[in-house]
Amino acid sequence: MPIEENVEYAIQVQDVSKVYRLYDKPIDRLKESLSLSHKNYHKDFFALNRISFQVKKGETVGIIGTNGSGKSTILKIITGVLTPTSGKVQVEGVISALLELGAGFNMDYTGIENIYMNGTMMGFSRREMEEKLQDILDFADIGDFVYQPVKTYSSGMFVRLAFALAINVEPEILIVDEALSVGDVFFQSKCYRRMEEIRQNGTTILMVTHDMGSVIKYCDRVVLLNKGNFIAEGVPGEMVDLYKKILANQMDDLEEELQEMNDFSGEMSGLTDQNQAEKRSAKDGKVRNGLMKEHLTINPNRTEYGDGRAEIYDLGMFDERGNLTNLLLKGEYFTIREKIRFRTDIQAPIFTYTIKDKKGAELSGTNTMFEGADIRPVKAGDEYEVNFRQKMMLQGGEYLLSMSCTGFEQGEHTVYHRLYDVANITVISNKNTVGVYDMESEVEAEYRPAGERA
Repeated sequence: MPIEENVEYAIQVQDVSKVYRLYDKPIDRLKESLSLSHKNYHKDFFALNRISFQVKKGETVGIIGTNGSGKSTILKIITGVLTPTSGKVQVEGVISALLELGAGFNMDYTGIENIYMNGTMMGFSRREMEEKLQDILDFADIGDFVYQPVKTYSSGMFVRLAFALAINVEPEILIVDEALSVGDVFFQSKCYRRMEEIRQNGTTILMVTHDMGSVIKYCDRVVLLNKGNFIAEGVPGEMVDLYKKILANQMDDLEEELQEMNDFSGEMSGLTDQNQAEKRSAKDGKVRNGLMKEHLTINPNRTEYGDGRAEIYDLGMFDERGNLTNLLLKGEYFTIREKIRFRTDIQAPIFTYTIKDKKGAELSGTNTMFEGADIRPVKAGDEYEVNFRQKMMLQGGEYLLSMSCTGFEQGEHTVYHRLYDVANITVISNKNTVGVYDMESEVEAEYRPAGERA
């Protein structure tokens, strides 16, 4: 399909590929260049393989995918930093891009000099940059360092100045590649507020980030890439769910879901979004083949011990939509499932789970005794499947899951099987509060102008 001459689109990408030649040995490059028979000594590596998508003017689009999926490469091609091996890109509007720390900066120039130089490269006159200078300096907030060579800057000061320049030149298209992961939380918050302001003013934003909370909160649409291939595009929540499957190596489930999304002739096409979600949830809530833990990221260096009379032989985590995953959204319900097999008779087994932070501090957890669950005595060969369902209210971040099967015998606490730090939990959040746990506060504030005070 040819690129359309359509004022509706700010960016059009059509069948773009980027191929690199890989050589086993440096001498092979010379051999290939001198070969009279044109013998190939290289292998083609497709950083991008026929990628196509469009971005409407005023739209905020996120590009997500694992490392090596081609996200940064496509941004560099759109901005003209790289040339595609094949395919076409059409851009309508002035681009302000923040791709890599210091890209386009002269390390020996001062911050002020780099501001004017980059402004000139973007097509602004010196007078226009003088009018924007104070806003840029106020936003960067790096003090007198603007008069020092940028090679003396910390990474934090670098990103402050670079982002302040990119976002305060009133761009028609803003392209951001993971730049905000460097600044502190306060600067990140200020950047996102400014991005929201220019978005409301009609600026087109194309962003690459691993922060799924930001993707869900700020993006109108998301493009999902994997290993240089286009996988899907659509609403943020649905694309994040597909991304989870890639992270968990659930490629069979991913292909099946993509087939359902693209099948307009089957029964799925007649269902509402809610019906489809419910059907997928029912489907994914049970693992059809193999063990649950085979679809999760399990800690190879976990600690486990116990007297061996019981074995936690399988475990899983399911999000609110029934997806088996290590990634959970803050504010949504999720289920921890454990399957236990018994080798001897046990009168009163207790099943537990605990969530800890990376420093080992226990943040939350419970067990079947605390919850008053009706757990029966078991005999050798019996099995239990235990589900703990709760709401995730921990802040966005990385956590560790532990679980165990224990009991009390003659008043002594006995561990039958315990798994310490068996799996990681990544919590995705679009609103973090102070501390570890969100109390779900509700805020009321009444404004009274000075002239109306009682």
